[in-house]
Amino acid sequence: MRVTKKSRRLTALIGATTATVAALPVFMGAGVASADAADATQVNATKASNGGTTLVSATSTGTNKLRLVVHSESMNRNIPLDVVRPADTSKPAPTLYLLNGAGGGEDSASWQRQANIGEFFKDKHVNVVTPMEGAFTYYTDWQQAEDALHGINKWETFLTQELPPVIDKALNTTEVNSLAGISTSGTSVFNLALANKDLYKSVGAYSGCADTATPVGQTYIQIVIAARGDADVEKMWGPIGSDDWIAHDPIINIDQLKGGPKLYVSNASGLPGPHDTLDSQGINGNMATLANQVVVGGIIEAATNECTHRLADAVNRAGMQDQAQFVFKPAGTHSWGYWRDDLRDSWPMLSQSMGIPETGLPQ
Repeated sequence: MRVTKKSRRLTALIGATTATVAALPVFMGAGVASADAADATQVNATKASNGGTTLVSATSTGTNKLRLVVHSESMNRNIPLDVVRPADTSKPAPTLYLLNGAGGGEDSASWQRQANIGEFFKDKHVNVVTPMEGAFTYYTDWQQAEDALHGINKWETFLTQELPPVIDKALNTTEVNSLAGISTSGTSVFNLALANKDLYKSVGAYSGCADTATPVGQTYIQIVIAARGDADVEKMWGPIGSDDWIAHDPIINIDQLKGGPKLYVSNASGLPGPHDTLDSQGINGNMATLANQVVVGGIIEAATNECTHRLADAVNRAGMQDQAQFVFKPAGTHSWGYWRDDLRDSWPMLSQSMGIPETGLPQ
């Protein structure tokens, strides 16, 4: 199956990759030195830069929350980033780069709006940085500019080379990083780690399909980029099936991460689970929303489940069992209730890899 333009049927199907859910209120805990207006002023005063990549502005968006704007040298535009700060900003903390799914935070399906991460991280000594752009780009370096997706996209360069030094200086970090992502970013996180094996202590992938080399994985990518993003998929890695597609297949290349970051990979089966009920958060008694989540979300999760089993097989073949933790849930759809669970369940491994306690401050 080759998808090269938007179709109503595919858009209706894949456009519902995550069921429509209501935005969640965010309540942040106060810390010893919280990320208020004074913290934003201090961050701005750092004038953090890395070559032509520079901090443009830092604005307080609430207790322990900042909106950073960073100019990317490779993409030649400003990139917005939402940041959750540690409870105590006076002590250096590591950084978790937490990626949104296909919509890149440009829609309502973001960690900030759907997962209440401010509440989750309020007692954890970590900076959480989320790009709020990058829809349908797979957070990779595109071979050609695509006007439908903001023009030049060099996300791999930005996230693995340009941005970390700016974040480290601006937020006074420990220069220790981890990375996690959902859905389409479940592919991206592995490729970002492959691009810079030493940058991340751990990688979390929730409900992703780490397959770019087979017709199954390639079709999924085409649907996301062409049907949802209305973009030319071959501007990303060239002709479908060409060398750059193979080079970005984590299943084929997973052995290159041997001895590198710890891996946490989770996927549900696609069968209805505990978050697929009328009284579930985001469903709010709406039968149509529930049906969409169960049917469409079930189909997509079943597909990513198959990909994830093949990734697990590749990890075993590479002798990386001690480095990776795979969690296959017997029930669950492609939706936020399960990703909130995944973030919570993976946090012990993520925090341990970054050298911080699960809650509170380092001793």
